[in-house]
Amino acid sequence: MSVAEGNPVRAAAPGGLGRPVMVDPLSYTGWDTALSAHSGASFFHGAAWARVLHETYGHRPAYFCRFANERLEELLAVMEVSSPCTGRRGVSLPFTDFCPWLTDSSLGPNGDAPRLQDAAVEHGRTRDWRYLECRGPGTGWPGGTPSLSFLGHCVDLRPGEEALFAGLDSAFRRGIRKGGRLAIRVEFDNDLASIKRFFGMHCLTRRRHGLPPQPFRFFENIARYVLEAGQGVVGTAWAGESPVAAAVFFHRGKEVIYKYGASDYAFQNLRPNNVLMWEAMRRFCSQGYERLHLGRTSLGEEGLRRFKLGFGAREEPIDYYSYNLREKTFLVDKDGTEGWFNQVFRRMPLPLLRFAGAILYPHLS
Repeated sequence: MSVAEGNPVRAAAPGGLGRPVMVDPLSYTGWDTALSAHSGASFFHGAAWARVLHETYGHRPAYFCRFANERLEELLAVMEVSSPCTGRRGVSLPFTDFCPWLTDSSLGPNGDAPRLQDAAVEHGRTRDWRYLECRGPGTGWPGGTPSLSFLGHCVDLRPGEEALFAGLDSAFRRGIRKGGRLAIRVEFDNDLASIKRFFGMHCLTRRRHGLPPQPFRFFENIARYVLEAGQGVVGTAWAGESPVAAAVFFHRGKEVIYKYGASDYAFQNLRPNNVLMWEAMRRFCSQGYERLHLGRTSLGEEGLRRFKLGFGAREEPIDYYSYNLREKTFLVDKDGTEGWFNQVFRRMPLPLLRFAGAILYPHLS
């Protein structure tokens, strides 16, 4: 494997599928242009998300690529997470619901992905990674066993608004009509003020779930590198002059990703989340987007699963593979969102909860 300096396309072989090269999307100004040639690319593969992760936590990008005839054909996007508490590892990608490796469709469902994984493992050994974690969906690690499994949900926006509304669960349609009668209105913005409103409700929601929020600088960087670049939007549901629910969406190409949601539980009876999600579906449908991905759902979160299915979403597995570089085995992990710590975080005052998040998240992924 070689490291591509400058323009990674020119580091590829002039014909056929070139050798694996390692690319830093932050130092190559044409990365998103090269990425746009691949039909499977999502927002998470782009430079904006890499910038958010790097600027917030200092994670180092190492994107393993193969090019053919100056065209990006295969990609395994990895970031090195280094912590004195949790060790050094490669993750594809940190704080990302899914980040499938992109493959050459002419080579079959997995393309030549093992070549990229081998390149990542080789690099990881030189960097003393404990493990390499790859996050689906859609592809598996040949010979591997998933360490964690989740569910993903995706809404097809192509049928149009009328068909989408008819495809909603009847309870959701009632909730949307109720919100309309109670004058719930939804606004979409892409500025720092909208992120600040979201963050206030996000902290309340995370405490309700017994988890700390990510530090505010993480969301500031989302505003700076994603929203201001026109790659995302914040939807806010209002009851009168009060913001009662909010959601952060990212988009690239024909796909929108619902990344974060939050609400003020005191207004739950107004069904603001239902109204907000429906208005987002209407908006993205009218703008020509074809898919709305609702993110990952833990297997035990049946309530969240029903919420997403209620919007007519198609369900798919999302498998995570963690390969131990030292023992050359696949790890078996467990979802770490539930445990004794939930009760501790639920009892914390908000300032202390925010402080806990600022301390903990640099060591997590």
